[in-house]
Amino acid sequence: MAEGAQFTRTEAGERYDVFHTDCPARDMVDHVTSRWGIWVLISLRSNDLRFYELRESIHGISEKMLAQTLRALVQDDLVWRKVEPTTPPQVTYGLTEFGREVSEPLTELFDRITLRLSSPSTE
Repeated sequence: MAEGAQFTRTEAGERYDVFHTDCPARDMVDHVTSRWGIWVLISLRSNDLRFYELRESIHGISEKMLAQTLRALVQDDLVWRKVEPTTPPQVTYGLTEFGREVSEPLTELFDRITLRLSSPSTE
């Protein structure tokens, strides 16, 4: 295999080699599965939220980490950002269509986990 071949798409539907360290998909997966990325995506599943609403909905996240996480998710086109020209500016975040698609299995995963934890063990 030629060097850099993981970036070449020879046929429609062919995917990148995600196990290769230079695969561009790895950065996005890192952002989605980061400590805070998952919580931001799940928090935005039901409603668009302003920055402070997101911060209050995700217990334990600092403003700095929320800002960094949102910046990465916006850059990956998972989250959109809208700034209202007020004083101070009102910034609202929501999921893009792609963000909805990516967060759906995450929501299902957490639904299964919380259901499992709330059910008595059968073992």
